[in-house]
Amino acid sequence: MEKSDYIFGIRAVIEAIEAGRDIDKILIKKDLQGELLGELLDLARRHRIVMRRVPVQVIDRITRKNHQGVVATLAAVTYHRLDHLVPQLYEEGRLPFIIVLDGITDVRNFGAIARTAECVGADAIVIPEHGSVSVGGDAVKTSAGALLHIPVCRERSTALAVKFLKDNGYKAVAVTEKAAVNYTEIDYTDPVCLIMGAEDVGISPEVLKLADCGASIPMFGKIGSLNVSVAAGVMMYEVVRQRLTANLEVI
Repeated sequence: MEKSDYIFGIRAVIEAIEAGRDIDKILIKKDLQGELLGELLDLARRHRIVMRRVPVQVIDRITRKNHQGVVATLAAVTYHRLDHLVPQLYEEGRLPFIIVLDGITDVRNFGAIARTAECVGADAIVIPEHGSVSVGGDAVKTSAGALLHIPVCRERSTALAVKFLKDNGYKAVAVTEKAAVNYTEIDYTDPVCLIMGAEDVGISPEVLKLADCGASIPMFGKIGSLNVSVAAGVMMYEVVRQRLTANLEVI
């Protein structure tokens, strides 16, 4: 990232939050304490900003300036709130279609998924606060700018996000090679959220239990699974195909 993508120092970060700047995350030196830091922590919690305690060497690699043990990364986009977006989609008369990413950490996969999601007219992408890629400058570039056009909701956890979507009438479809049902046999003509899992371990057991159904993409080669961005693309276009066949509004 460019140096302009960071803010250094406790007071500077506090002022940035109070001024309404979109903060992606705040890195804080592990053993840092103090009254001013306490003010920053309270403010960041109220604004639901991700904070991470890290060794000072991590911050020193970003800057050698007087950072006071605190560096904030600016978000490349403004994150949306799922509890605001969901009723808005219904009010607009849309047939909602949301992509939920459970622990995707590779920025290239994230960018590729976002690019396809924007192309198919998906309504939003949901990511968790922790253990996930975020929307930085590299992600925006990798998505060919798609992340500037599709809402991204960063929620406290994937499980809570999926539960909220289900409570609001969405069918939760977990995309996993462990599923017994072929992805083409599932009906996507209702409000739907597709859940894609992490590159290494797939969808977490907690989230998998919440899904209404599992969908698998057939494999005929020697490799056991598709890259997650490719699998997401296959799934998204199946949603589009079914909705077009049923003469439903895709966007």
